[in-house]
Amino acid sequence: MRKSLMFTGIAAVAALALAGCSSSAESPAAAGTDTEWPESITISLVPSVEGEDLAEALDPLTAYLSENLGIEVKGVVASDYAATVEALGTDQAQVIITDAGSLYNAMDRYDAQLILRDVRFGATSYASVAYTNNPDKYCDDAPAMSTYAASGIELSYCNGIEEEGAEATGQGPAALDALEKISKGTKVALQAATSPAGYQYPVVAMREAGIDTDGDITQIPVEGNNNAVLAVYNGDAEVSFGYWDARTSVTTEAPDVAQKVVAFAYTDMIPNGGVAVSNTLPADLVAKLTTLMDGYADSSEEAKTVMFDLVGLSDWTDQTAPEEITRYGDILAQFAN
Repeated sequence: MRKSLMFTGIAAVAALALAGCSSSAESPAAAGTDTEWPESITISLVPSVEGEDLAEALDPLTAYLSENLGIEVKGVVASDYAATVEALGTDQAQVIITDAGSLYNAMDRYDAQLILRDVRFGATSYASVAYTNNPDKYCDDAPAMSTYAASGIELSYCNGIEEEGAEATGQGPAALDALEKISKGTKVALQAATSPAGYQYPVVAMREAGIDTDGDITQIPVEGNNNAVLAVYNGDAEVSFGYWDARTSVTTEAPDVAQKVVAFAYTDMIPNGGVAVSNTLPADLVAKLTTLMDGYADSSEEAKTVMFDLVGLSDWTDQTAPEEITRYGDILAQFAN
């Protein structure tokens, strides 16, 4: 989310420092057999930049990984997150940096190994936020102003989901009983059915609140988290949903969004994406890949900038919390058809 391709959850790259590895070095593969290191590995990702900036953005990262691994590391741009999974499944890529749903699919379909999770501003997961332009209906108290630390912007929250004057935490689930106030015929802006924050988690939360999301509400289709916020801001919908906190993406065109769009509930936490590797890679290569990627953001100021500009991340972590990915798989199963 964040930049349009990023926060759809975005992807980046990985590797680890081992200089001068010879082709004769053998190591146990994830599948349990001894195998030589490959001469090269390919990383499939969906970057946040486009066009001519892409090569410039990728070069510092792939050069760094190649130098420190001692093998060639190539980056391949995927058209979307699903394409990263297919690249791994067909061995066109051995490493993928992708969103949570694609991580689950890669693990489930191709026995991929989850090695890292994306970190954005210190968090490995985020809530979907329920927004409204009608706080009198959905809020049990007056909206409180709290600071969204990632941008330093004060935003409005009610139902006790954030503390007045404090730094917002964005921790869900919170105040989900407020969704029961969505009355029949209410216009609710929802994003594409593949969007975890804009559709999947909100629909599950509304259903658990007793709302028939097909018959009880009027769905207003929107594209992107920014447009979900603007739908409420402009009065096209009474309620919408987006990642925490998508209101920061529209402050230029809607400078008073903090007053006009109030957050009144948080869903369960949605896992960030991360990095998965093919089970054909040698175990020691995977270990080094994991270590280098885990430390990449701290390796230099340039690395920090490249990482954020390329994939919208502030770090990676080897604390993968695979149960969050599994839970996301359960959510995905509800929308399989």
